[in-house]
Amino acid sequence: MPSIQLTPAQRKDHRADAHHLDPVVMVGGDGLTDAVKKEIHLALNAHGLIKVRVFSDDRPAREAMFQTLADELNAAPIQHIGKLLVLWRPMPAKVKAEDEDRMPGPRDFKVLKYSKRGGQRPEVKTLRVLGNQRLTAGGQVKRSKPKQTSVKKRSQT
Repeated sequence: MPSIQLTPAQRKDHRADAHHLDPVVMVGGDGLTDAVKKEIHLALNAHGLIKVRVFSDDRPAREAMFQTLADELNAAPIQHIGKLLVLWRPMPAKVKAEDEDRMPGPRDFKVLKYSKRGGQRPEVKTLRVLGNQRLTAGGQVKRSKPKQTSVKKRSQT
């Protein structure tokens, strides 16, 4: 597969974005193995823009590695500076796994409350739980995060 062709302006933008990145994959003395290519492929899928550090003193070998990675992984070669290679590939769209049973909005739960006397029936309650609430083991509805009060109101109390 041919590598992605970018305009100089796009390449410049990606170089600026990559400036603060740390190398994600490091290529050791064995060179470009299948395992290293797989890791670079996974990193490109996860991040889109990555840096690869090559521990080799041979510049022509690093340039060949850079072009090989760009061609085989269908990535755009952004920059080769020293022992760092910067590659970019658009991130694939994430498939959102949705639960068919779950619908957005409030959920209704049935809670059984047993009597302290042994012979009576348990009381059945239907509780509505909103998105910012949770149901405790004792059947209480609690907010998942406490309601925030302003600094001004906290100082008045």
